Parts: sequence; C-alpha cells; structure tokens
Amino acid sequence: MKFIHISDLHIGRKLEEYSLAEDQKFILDKIIEAVISEKPDALLIAGDIYDRSLPPTEAVTIFDDFLYKISKIGTETFIISGNHDSAERLSFGNRLMDGSGIHISGVYDGTIRFFDMKDEFGTVRIHLFPFIRPHNVRQFFPDEKIESFTDAARVALSQAKISTDGRNVLVCHQFVTGAQRYESEEIYIGGAENIDADVFDPFDYVALGHLHSPQNVGSERIRYCGTPLKYSLSEADQQKSLTVAELGEKGKIQIREIPLKPMRDYVKLKGRYSDLMDLGFYSGSAYPDSFVHITLTDEDEVPYAVSRLGVIYKYITGLRYDNTKSRHIQTEEAGEAASSLSPYDLFSKLYGSLNGREMNKVQSEYIKGLIEDIWEAEDET
Repeated sequence: MKFIHISDLHIGRKLEEYSLAEDQKFILDKIIEAVISEKPDALLIAGDIYDRSLPPTEAVTIFDDFLYKISKIGTETFIISGNHDSAERLSFGNRLMDGSGIHISGVYDGTIRFFDMKDEFGTVRIHLFPFIRPHNVRQFFPDEKIESFTDAARVALSQAKISTDGRNVLVCHQFVTGAQRYESEEIYIGGAENIDADVFDPFDYVALGHLHSPQNVGSERIRYCGTPLKYSLSEADQQKSLTVAELGEKGKIQIREIPLKPMRDYVKLKGRYSDLMDLGFYSGSAYPDSFVHITLTDEDEVPYAVSRLGVIYKYITGLRYDNTKSRHIQTEEAGEAASSLSPYDLFSKLYGSLNGREMNKVQSEYIKGLIEDIWEAEDET
C-alpha cells in the first residue's frame, strides 16, 4: 500500500514581512501533481495545517481549495491537527467530509480514531492521533500516572485498536526523542515534550509531523517528512520534499523522497557589498525571485545597504555583518542563543546567574509544572 506523507503546511505563515500565500498555493499544486502522478492509496497530512489556531480567511480558502482538488482525484486523505492548529476548527464538518474521502481527526476525546484499508496483503489500519499534551490525556484517564509526554502518549495509544493480524499506520504530531530540530520549530519546557520511540512499537509506519527537516528516527518506520517550504533561515540549505512510503507484507517498507521545487527559493548570500552588487549586475539573474538573506563581510558599514541591494535582490529577509567588529560583539550572539532556549532553560540560566547555583530537584519540578500550567491555560483561551 502506497502513501504520500506530508505535514507542517503552516498555511498563513509569513517569511519576515513577506506573505507566503502564493508560494503555498504553488507548492500545494505541486503536491497535487505528485498525487496524480504517484497514484497513492492515501495521502497522510500529519498536522500544523495552519500557522496559528485562528487562521486568516485567505489561509482557510487555500486549504479548502486544496482539499476540494484532492477529493476530485479520489485519493483517501487522513488529516490530524498539530500544535499550531485548533483541533475544534480544523475538524469542523469532519463527519460530512468522511463521505468524500477526507478524514479529519477531531478533538482528542480519549479514543484514537481509525480507518481500515485493504490491499493484496490484507488490512492496513490507519490511526489518527492529533497533537496532545499531558493534560489532554489526564482528563480522560484520571487514575493513570501521567507526568510526561511519553506517559501521555503511551496511555493514549494503549486505547488504539491495533489490528493484530494486519499492519498499522499512525499519523502523529509530536517530538520523538533523537530527532533533530531547527530554530523555526516550537520548543517546549526544555525538551520535556520528548516522546520515547518505543511508544510506537505496535505500528508498522509512523507518519510524523512537527519537525521541519525530513528525517527518520531510529529506522525508516518512524519518519518526519518535513515542511514543503523553507520557513526559516536555518532551513535555507535544506532540500524540501514529500515522502512516499510503501508498505508491503508485514515488516516490509520502502521510503523515498520526491523533491519539491518552490515558486521562490530561500538562499543565503555572503560576501563584500561590491561583489554582491556585481553578481546582481553580471550574473543575469541574481536570484530576482528568491528570498535572500545577506551577510556582508565589509569591514566598514555600507550606508543604506538594504535599500541599495534591494534594487537587485527584491526579497531581502535580513542583512547582517560578519567582520572583525561584529565578531567582538557578543551581545547579539548571546541574544540569538537565548531566543532558541525554552522558557524552562531561560529561567534555569537566570536562577543560576542570580544564586550562583542550580535549582534543586523540587524547585526544578515546580518550575516545569508552573510552565505547563501556563501552557494549559493558553490552550483553554
């Protein structure tokens, strides 16, 4: 059975001040072309459909158009909510859409929704597991000890109706221990969101969303497909793709990637101002349709560098200097490093600097619990 696995569309997102609406419509059309060409049995969309829980009207229209085109092709489509989505809003009308082959997981209610498909080797059961945090699971299992994301996932997935004589596929949006993350991906309480991979032992393929880089975690069986577009400078060097997963008989799986070429690429340029201007004038292209982040190596600051370079490079997302002076300025680098830390790590560093020692275990657990309570309160607003 063949699946196309995508995730983290983040429809409605911007790249700095630039709208990505046209870029996202373009790449979704490329995904549709792949569906038509590959003729998969199902399309798996592993969460973060939108970039925020209350998406702008344009974003909803873009996704609605995508689903309409997929439904006309006739490919069964399975969708879960991610941490950026509102499960309630995303799953509106899901029971009506089931009849069109569009299956959307609703709000987590203590059960795992599943669908059965058949091929020459028997049954493939597809389980839809929307993004959860520990408090989402505790309310349905008050007698279970749920202190971590791993505990929550283990308890929740224990309710999955595993097809013991068939194959099982899980569509999931979580952070699995051992995966590599990038700066554009949300960080939660100092790594406390990690889920141990052995939670997924009953599944023949785990179609993951949440991390933006395509990668396997431990084996091909547990797979992040990555984003279809580059959403941060840390992703500029990545080749974006969609994942094709083919299940044979029990225990047999093949994974391959189909590269996705964007409407506008995101590139990094580095060099002296004059060289970059010459590149623009004499190269014949100079990335006119690409998003560009520029690093200047001139020792002296170039007046109005952004506006002057902007004559050649239309979509400049940022400009910095890498020279003798900048290397001695540690404040900016420290600020950038701090921005990638979780709330827990930031508090831990502050506590250590003020008290000359690390927090003890009781203090540490209290702060983690306090931060989690804040996240829970945000979920309810």
